[in-house]
Amino acid sequence: MSGPRTKTQIEALLERLEHVHAEALESQDLDFKQWAPDSMHQSVRTAVAAAVCMANGGGGTVVFGVADSQVGRDAAILGVPAAVSVSRLRLAVHDGTDPTLTPVFEELLVREGTGRLILMHVHPGVPPYTDTAGRGTIRIGTDCKPLTGTMRRKLIEESGEDDYTGETIDASLASLISPKAMELLREAARAERAPDDLLRLPDSDVLAAIGVVRGGRPTRAAVLLAGSPSAVREHAPLFLWTHLRMSSPGDYSDRADGTDAIPVALASLLDRIMADNPIETVPNGPYHFEYRTYPEVALREALLNALCHGDFRIASPRLVKQSSGKIEITNPGGFVGGITSANILHHAPTTRNPRLVEALARLRLVNRSNLGMERIFSALLMEGKPPPLIEDCGESIRLSFRASKVSAPFRRFVAGEAAKGTLLASDHLLILRHLLREVEIDAPTAAGLCHRSEAGALQVLSTMETGYRHLNRSKFGGQPSWTLRRSIRAQLAEPWPPGRIGRTAWENAKVNVLKVMRRKAAQGEAPLANSDVREITAMDRFRVTRLIRELSDEGRIRIQGRGRGTRYIYTGGVRAEGEM
Repeated sequence: MSGPRTKTQIEALLERLEHVHAEALESQDLDFKQWAPDSMHQSVRTAVAAAVCMANGGGGTVVFGVADSQVGRDAAILGVPAAVSVSRLRLAVHDGTDPTLTPVFEELLVREGTGRLILMHVHPGVPPYTDTAGRGTIRIGTDCKPLTGTMRRKLIEESGEDDYTGETIDASLASLISPKAMELLREAARAERAPDDLLRLPDSDVLAAIGVVRGGRPTRAAVLLAGSPSAVREHAPLFLWTHLRMSSPGDYSDRADGTDAIPVALASLLDRIMADNPIETVPNGPYHFEYRTYPEVALREALLNALCHGDFRIASPRLVKQSSGKIEITNPGGFVGGITSANILHHAPTTRNPRLVEALARLRLVNRSNLGMERIFSALLMEGKPPPLIEDCGESIRLSFRASKVSAPFRRFVAGEAAKGTLLASDHLLILRHLLREVEIDAPTAAGLCHRSEAGALQVLSTMETGYRHLNRSKFGGQPSWTLRRSIRAQLAEPWPPGRIGRTAWENAKVNVLKVMRRKAAQGEAPLANSDVREITAMDRFRVTRLIRELSDEGRIRIQGRGRGTRYIYTGGVRAEGEM
């Protein structure tokens, strides 16, 4: 037996404790651990070490609350105190491992001891794993052996051997294939310009050519790519997709589920989402362009990512929740290979399902350069929309799109730059979007926005300053930072309306001006002039004069001098919301 055990299996084993000690029941994928009731710190360390050992050894289940050297249920089952929170334990293991591990935790109620055991199900990922101090072990038989340098190298070389999608199955390929799935697979690959000579082959030859048939036997990847719903249910029984149309945060008005192969699942989910994806028409001279609330390319990449990178051994669907204000796409299984929500945009590609992903790469439906996430970000950002929110939820990953309107000036600017040969990537778009809301940006802030190191962010900022001529070095003091050129801001920003400005936009402008004033005052630098405030706010002289008068009336600044020599002195006073 291999892999995590079910509650029923564990309960059956516990009955045997009347006659044997727990150590005799342990195996490669099963371990019993006694909980240290007097030391939460020690118990957490034990849990982290056990998760690392089990993950490096191919996965399995650790049962906490059982003494492994005692015979008899009463003597062996001591339990875990009720005060021990499963969610806190999950977080501790997640934060204490590198790359992060996200085991599934379950409570098992028993009649002995404290009345509860905790089961930690560890699924194999992409080893080697260690704790955050670099310590690691690997489970060999019933022991945790030191993870030596030689062993680590071997794990890296053999990491594909634990690929669930690469396992062969006992069935004929012809009996598994769905004509509909193969048709959609070819259609999608043809749209991505996969080789014609590959797509013209018979179904079985296509699947063999992309590596999902091994030694004449189909793998689970073959079933997931081209299998009928019944074949998927039999050979990948935990793979399920669900789409919910939400009527409120806690209820839905419409639901669809499926166990189709990935090409069919992708098409079905896209059809349902696009049926409720409003179109916005934006005039541009004599032309009218249509934009969806959620760009189709971003949706397709996000759905494909969830369908092929999730963990097929966790009983949880690829879940899409669609409401009037957002779309959430959740897939089971945490991040692998060191990827986090803070580095996913530029992290080297890695996956828990190499056989499946390699096949999709050969069809050009995914690529080996992690461009899928770049496409998702860019598709949204080039329309002036916010980037997706990516959350590590422990046992799953959630990607959310927020409904927002297209920014016509931003979209025109991106198209104009492309016409000149300047193709803006997600890094550039993230920085431009940030500078429409903030006065300036420094390297640490850009690094966080762009999922890069500070050195990498400095390169991007330098290119935007000297190459693209989008940015200027800030003249407002402080550490090295950059501002938008006034001409670029004028192209990017929605124009100020001719009438009274909305209160939110007006207050945001005041906050930005006060931030700069306060910092210059703290550093003993010269105060701002009217031209400086115009550059910060992108307002005309009349509006700047009105804004300055309002700040003066509120007691936040003092006006000094007259005419061209007028300067604005920061005095403090009541701070605007958001002012540092």
